[in-house]
Amino acid sequence: MSNLRKSISDFYRKSDFGYTITRPFYKLYVLGLKIVPDRIIIKRSFKKHMGYALNLDNPITLNEKINWLKLYDRKDLHTIVADKYKVRAYVEEKVGAQYLIPLLYHTKDFRDIRPENLPDSNYIIKTNHDSSGGVIVREGSSIEWNSVRKRFKRLLKENHYYSTIEWQYKNIEPRIIVEELLTYEDGKIPDDYKLHCFNGKLAFIMIDFDRHTDKRTRNLYDRDWNLIPCNWGRPYGKDLERPKNLEEMIMVAEKLAQDFIYIRVDLYLVKGSIFFGELTFHHASGFQKFIQKECDYKFGELLKIKELQ
Repeated sequence: MSNLRKSISDFYRKSDFGYTITRPFYKLYVLGLKIVPDRIIIKRSFKKHMGYALNLDNPITLNEKINWLKLYDRKDLHTIVADKYKVRAYVEEKVGAQYLIPLLYHTKDFRDIRPENLPDSNYIIKTNHDSSGGVIVREGSSIEWNSVRKRFKRLLKENHYYSTIEWQYKNIEPRIIVEELLTYEDGKIPDDYKLHCFNGKLAFIMIDFDRHTDKRTRNLYDRDWNLIPCNWGRPYGKDLERPKNLEEMIMVAEKLAQDFIYIRVDLYLVKGSIFFGELTFHHASGFQKFIQKECDYKFGELLKIKELQ
C-alpha cells in the first residue's frame, strides 16, 4: 500500500499529465479534510500507520505524545520557526548567525528562479513551507530550468498542513529559498544530526546515513555518544566516531529547544563547523514504528506533557 501511495504521489508531483489529471481530485480531498475534525483524522491515520488505537486521553508512547502535541500544542512561535526562512532570525537570536547556512536568494515568485538571478556556486533550491526536499545545482550541471520553475510553481500552491495535520505549517507564507550547498570534501551531501529534545533537554541524537539512497540506515546515541539499542524506523548503520564538536552541538540544540516541549533540531557538521538545518515538531508526523516496541514506551515516559494537559 505504501508503494502505491508513493506511486500516486510521484504521478501527481513529477508528471505534467499526472498533475493536470490529479489536481482536481486533490483539491476535493483537501476540501474534505477541512470538514473533518483534526482529532478524527489524526486518530484514523495513527491506527493505519501504527497498528493500534491512539489514546489521546492518556498518551503513553512517544508516538502517541507526538500526536497529542500536534493537536494541543499550537503557538504562533511554532509557525515562525517551522518556516525555513523566518526561523533564521530565531536561530540568530538564540545561538548566533555563525550557525546559519548562507542564504543566497529568496523569492515568492517561481518565475524568478532562473540562472541570471542565482550564483555560480553550488546551491540547493527549496521551499520554506513543506518537506519536499529540493533541487541541487552544482557547478557545470545541466538544469532544465523550465521544469524547475514548473515544480516550484506547484509547490508554492501546496499547504503541508493538509497532508500531515501539523498545524505549524498551516499559515506559513510560501517562499522559495536558495542556500549554499553543504558538502564534504569529496562532494557528498553531509549526514545530518537530528537532536531530539524533550522539555528543553537533549534526549537522544539520531544519525541518518545515505539519506538519498535506498540503503538508508540510522543510529541513535545518548548525550555521551553511547549507541542506544533502539531502531526507529530503520536498521542500524555504520559505527560513527564521537563528533569533536559534540558538546557544542548539544549546547546549540538545547538553546534552540528551550521554548518547546518536544523539538527535533537538525544540524550538520561540515569541515569542523556546525550548521543549522531545521526545527521539526513532529518527527515522521508521529507515525514511525520502533522495531523494539519497548523503546516507544521508554522515550514516551521521558517526554513530559503534563503542563499542557
